Amino acid sequence: MPNLPVPDGEGIYSFADDLETAHRHWMASLASAASTEPVMEVKAPATGERYLIEERRPAGCPVVVIEPHHDDFVLSASGRFLAHPRPLIVITVFTRSRSVHPSLEAAYPTVEAVSSVREEEAAVALRPFGASRILLGHRDASPPYRPFDGQRAQAITAELRTILADHPGAELLAPAGVTRHPDHLLVHEAARALGCRWFWEDVAFWPTYALAGCDRVLFEQRTAKALVPELTDITDVVLDKLTLLRLHGSQMHPPRKMYRPLRHAWTIAADLLDRPPTGAAQYAERFYRLEDSA
Repeated sequence: MPNLPVPDGEGIYSFADDLETAHRHWMASLASAASTEPVMEVKAPATGERYLIEERRPAGCPVVVIEPHHDDFVLSASGRFLAHPRPLIVITVFTRSRSVHPSLEAAYPTVEAVSSVREEEAAVALRPFGASRILLGHRDASPPYRPFDGQRAQAITAELRTILADHPGAELLAPAGVTRHPDHLLVHEAARALGCRWFWEDVAFWPTYALAGCDRVLFEQRTAKALVPELTDITDVVLDKLTLLRLHGSQMHPPRKMYRPLRHAWTIAADLLDRPPTGAAQYAERFYRLEDSA
C-alpha cells in the first residue's frame, strides 16, 4: 500500500491533496495486481468515474446492517468490514429522497431521480462485500427537522422484525444515533427494540454531527453512557474506503466532502494506543456496544 498521509500542524491543510495522491498510487497498484488478485472495477453512477477495489471474501457469522439511508453504512462503518469481511445483509429504511448537493439539483430534480441515483450508488458500493440488499421504500425526513413520529417508528420496527425473522443467527448492527437527524434516531430506537447491541458512530450526516460538538453532549445525555465505545483500526484499508466514498458522488459533493469522514477517522485513531510505534494506527472507526454486553 502507498504511504498514507498523516496530517500534522501544517500538513492537515493539504490533507485532501496528499490523500488524493496516495489513492492514485493505490489504483495503479491494484491495476498491476489485477491478473493475480480478485480485483473488480466499479463505476460511480453520478460521476461516471471508474475505480478498482479488491473483492472481499466474507467469513463468519452474518451481520444484518440496518441503515437509515443508502450511504450511512459505507460512510460510517465500511472500513471495519473491508478489514474483517463478514457476510452482510444491508437493510436500508429510507430510500426515497430529495437529498443532493444544491449544485446537483438541476441534474436530479425529482424524488425519483435522486432516489434512483442513490440506489445505484449503494448497489455499486456494496458489490465488493458481496452484500445482499433489502430496501424498505420509506421517504426520508426533510428540514426543518422534527422529532420522528412514534407510530411510524412502531410500523417500521414491525417491518424490520418480520425481515429479521428470516435471519435468526445474524448479528445486528445499526447507527448509534449520535447525530440529531430524526431518521438516525428512529432507526437506532427501532434497532434497540429489536435486540441490537452493536452500533456505529454516525459520521455520515456530517453537518449535524462532526461540525457540532453539542451533538456529542446530547448523545451522551440521551444514552446515559450505556454505550461503551470501541475502535477498529482501518489504516490498512482506508484507501479502499476512499474508493467507496467516491462511489457516492451525489452526496460526497463537492469532492472535498469525501475527505471529512477520513479526517475524522484520523483524529479518533489517536486513541488506539496499544499498537507498537512502528505500526501506529493512522485511521480508525468508532463503534459502540451496550454496556451489559461489553
